[in-house]
Amino acid sequence: MHFTDFDVDLFLRDYWQKKPLLIRNPWAAWINPLEPDELAGLACEDGVESRLVGQGDGRWMVEHGPLPEDRFGAMGRSPWTLLVQAVDMHAPEVAALVAPFRFIPNWRIDDVMVSYATDGGGVGAHYDQYDVFLVQGLGRRRWQVGGRCDADTPLMLHEDLRLLADFQPEAEWVLEPGDILYVPPGVAHNGVAVGDDCMTYSVGFRAPSRSELVEQFCAHIVGGMEDDDRYADPDLTIQDNPGEIGAAALTRLQAMVGDALNDRTAFARWFGAYTSERKYPELDFRPDEPIAVEDVQALVEQRVVLYRNPASRFAFVAAGEGAVTLFVDGESYDCSGDVAVLAKQICAAESIVIDPALAGTDAAMALVATLYNEGSVSFLSED
Repeated sequence: MHFTDFDVDLFLRDYWQKKPLLIRNPWAAWINPLEPDELAGLACEDGVESRLVGQGDGRWMVEHGPLPEDRFGAMGRSPWTLLVQAVDMHAPEVAALVAPFRFIPNWRIDDVMVSYATDGGGVGAHYDQYDVFLVQGLGRRRWQVGGRCDADTPLMLHEDLRLLADFQPEAEWVLEPGDILYVPPGVAHNGVAVGDDCMTYSVGFRAPSRSELVEQFCAHIVGGMEDDDRYADPDLTIQDNPGEIGAAALTRLQAMVGDALNDRTAFARWFGAYTSERKYPELDFRPDEPIAVEDVQALVEQRVVLYRNPASRFAFVAAGEGAVTLFVDGESYDCSGDVAVLAKQICAAESIVIDPALAGTDAAMALVATLYNEGSVSFLSED
């Protein structure tokens, strides 16, 4: 899938994280990538995060998956919505939906949530703390957007849903298949299915909070510190009042903390590994049989296509003089020369044909073998 009528530069300049935008069917040819029955099947599986949201008697009800197969037939005529997280990890056709949005850096992409709703179904007026592209896949949905929200915005009391207590719509559209609504973080919005068989694909993006970064990076730093690295003041002199924490002591103490936190190289290496961790690390995608470097060489010489696992996350940080640190699923790999070029190619596209000239580069073949054996990439013939 790709866009044929969408100005990316204009969007980033005028709309990204600024204001909502309705994008009327920008695709070359829109095809709904997943059938409702397939989505319902995923919601019944262990290890797949799903929710069933129903409305009745003026109340919102939420049921968490895995759901029994006969659950949907028992929902009756009341409006309901099924939401399944990270469907791109389980359906290649849905994973392909992410590609047109790669003008946003890969590390910011979270997952594709898919919802199915009956007539009148929705999850109520709410706001998210991340950017989202709401792609209408099947049927129709009426979207309303309101003003900006924050931590002080009143919410309804509900254990599972963060519903706005007072939603005031400022704009409204009905989306047809292929239409997209972009909603920035903090903007109130409400979607309601118009008719049955309404499917929406939510391409969501991650935005780490300051508290998350500080907490996780500090924990990482502390884990590598030696207990005997302690405060010292060999130039101590008598001070007027022993109760004072002197300026020189405060400077030294703050430097002990600041020097550790301000190491840009250490932060980049930590963040690359941290942000590339899989959304569901407990899922094991490793192959039944590991591959040897010689087998990788043979496949590369045959120009067999290398595919990234949609459940894996790839990123790299430039390390100077053409070198990079590659991050895949929380692991880091230092790459230079031809290996660095290959690492950047793998990060840039969901699939590549590796230059057969690299088959003789042991380090490059060893990297591919490692990624294959970890379940992060796979080979698939084009035939």
